[in-house]
Formats: sequence, C-alpha cells, structure tokens
Amino acid sequence: MSDTAEKPKDIMFAQALNMAMNKAMADDPKVILLGEDIADKEGGGVFKVTAGLSGTYGTDRVRSTPISEQAIVGAAVGAALVGYKPVAEIMLMNFITVAMDQIVNHAAKLRFMSGGQTSVPLTIRTTTGAGTGLGGQHSDMLEAWLAHVPGLKVVAASNPQDAYGLLYSSIMDDNPVIFIENTPGYFVKGPAPEADHTVPLGKASIPREGTDITLIGYGSAISRCHAAADKLAEDGISCEIVDLRTIAPFDEETVLKSVAKTKAAVVVHEAVRSFGTGAEISSRIHEELFSELRAPVGRVGSGYAPVPFSPAIEKAWMFSQDDIEREVHKILG
Repeated sequence: MSDTAEKPKDIMFAQALNMAMNKAMADDPKVILLGEDIADKEGGGVFKVTAGLSGTYGTDRVRSTPISEQAIVGAAVGAALVGYKPVAEIMLMNFITVAMDQIVNHAAKLRFMSGGQTSVPLTIRTTTGAGTGLGGQHSDMLEAWLAHVPGLKVVAASNPQDAYGLLYSSIMDDNPVIFIENTPGYFVKGPAPEADHTVPLGKASIPREGTDITLIGYGSAISRCHAAADKLAEDGISCEIVDLRTIAPFDEETVLKSVAKTKAAVVVHEAVRSFGTGAEISSRIHEELFSELRAPVGRVGSGYAPVPFSPAIEKAWMFSQDDIEREVHKILG
C-alpha cells in the first residue's frame, strides 16, 4: 500500500458478513439466501445482517421464510442438490436442534451416500453467545455436537476480516458448512477487508507469537485470550495464540507446531467445558506431543449448566479472562 493510499476503515462484524454475502451473490447468481425475516420488507434480519440484500438482488434470491427451521434447512438442502448455493439463516443456534434431522441425516450424509455423485454446497449461518441475558434457550454454543458429525464443516470467526473471508469461502465450498456467529460480537470493530479477501477453510492463524505457552481458541474466546496474554506478559509470560477459525476440520498441523515450540497449551472456548471441542484438541496434542509437554494441556470453558438468565449468575457461569490466566499459571507453576 502506498503512503498516499487510504488505510482500511474499521467495520463491524455484522457489516463484514453482509459484505461477504453481497460479494458472493454478485459473483454467482446461484447464491440464494433463506431465513426468517431476512428480506428488507421484514427488517433485513433480526440482527440486520442481511439488510439491503433483497433490495439489490430481489426477493427471489433473498427469501423471508415461515418460522420453521426444518423447512428452511430442508429447502436449502434441496436447492443445493440441484445446483444452487443456499445460505440458510437459523436465527439462533439453539434452534438448530429443530433441524438436526435435515442437517445430520441429509446435508452431512448425501455426498457419502451417493458415492460422491452429489454435493451439498450449503452454508447455515447461525448466531449465539452468552453475556447479554438472553437465557438458556438462546445462548448455547453447540459446536461440539456439529463437529462430531462427519461431512460437516464448522467455522467460527473472531474478527471482521476473518468473518468476511471465511463466510465467502464457506458459501463457495462444495460441502455443508455451519457458520457460527457471536451475538454480542456483532458490533465488534476491526479493519475492513479487501474485496478479494478470502480465508481458506481448515487453516488456523497465529495472531500473536510467543514462547512460553500456546492459547488455542476460536470465535469470542480469542479476544479474551489476547487480554489474558497482555496481562500475563506483565508477569514475564510469553503467550502464543492460535485462532482455529475452522473448528472442524481443525488445523492440527499449526496447533501441533505451536505447542511443540512452547511445550505447553491451554484450549479455550465459551461452550461448556465438559465434552467440548477442547477435549478433542487436548487429546490430539497429548497423543502427538506427550513426552515433550511440561504439563498436561489445560482447558477453559463455561460451567456445566444451561446458560443462566440472571446477569450475575450468567457472569459467574461464563468463562473469563481470569480463568485463562489461572490455568496458565497452574500449568507453568
């Protein structure tokens, strides 16, 4: 970039998603959007992520649907099978449970069951996350359920640039992708991406290099990892951060290379700690690097309970920066 060129302006996470869908629809007339209230007449989505798109591309391509998650995903699977690239919005991640038959038994399996003769280029956008008092039926992180299903890719961005690049790559992928957004994070700002910016699925990034311990996370956990790393640096502890970006398949090569360097690791996620994706990542590290580790891999997650509605109890339930710092100190002694 020249000295006279304007530096990228900051944009919000939700804007980045809107821009990615806009580019995908402009690039490929087979990209269509389906979901509750997503057209402009109904408000452009409950979080305004699809605002303006029906005005540009028409309601044939940006379709507000009835309140039926089974119908939304079922129609999207059918459209994908005949050559479209549907982006289905499931308003909140808890509501994915209503459409698990369509996701698990159809979208994820049809490529296998057809011997590779069919593909299902389907993206399911959904949002979730605690911290705003939305209660237990609107805030669960269910990525571990979905990562456990062969045939699904599961993605969670931590910043607007990655959100743009990952969503565009998800829409253009020939496989079904679950794209997880963070409700409190829609208004997080970051540098705007270039129009041709893409992020390959299955490739992690290292936004912060360090030498003493590796913090591994994705989505909303990354900002807390950065904050914890800043604080730990005051104690002389150098943290490397691995942002997975794609949860399934996760970038095992980058994770193992980082942990082989630092000899210690903590996996961080907002989801309930027990039976979470952190357990799988921890297990893979132990299997490959057991003799090189200073201590067992640490895990930080939220409490084993539904997300509380009370703000005070919700805060106590949720993982925190302090939890990350304590786990690091425990591992490094």
